[in-house]
Amino acid sequence: QVQLVESGGGLVQPGGSLRLSCTASGRTFSTYAMGWFRQTPGNEREFVAVISRGGGNILYADLVKGRFTISRDDAKNTVFLQMNSLDPEDTAVYYCARRRQPWLVPSTEKEGYGDWGQGTQVTVSS
Repeated sequence: QVQLVESGGGLVQPGGSLRLSCTASGRTFSTYAMGWFRQTPGNEREFVAVISRGGGNILYADLVKGRFTISRDDAKNTVFLQMNSLDPEDTAVYYCARRRQPWLVPSTEKEGYGDWGQGTQVTVSS
């Protein structure tokens, strides 16, 4: 069972930036597409971004396109989410997730992911 550990969340003012990290255990990280999702109380977990194995295929939710950047460092078993121009509407718990099987193409559906981190809180407020 893989372990995914997120870090980098916190309190930031509107317009500010944060960089989230998610580090995976094990030796197969590079073979999986990795995604970021977010969730607010009472709402469904929603897609934010996903990066394919190798990083050649990246998808973003419309709400974050142009502001967020997903990347990965396979040597460090880590996927990142750089978040710029943050808005109070971005306040949520952010989760990283691993696709259910290796070699699968990126997915925007949470049902396509089988392993999740514990989440990290991001709060955008003045």
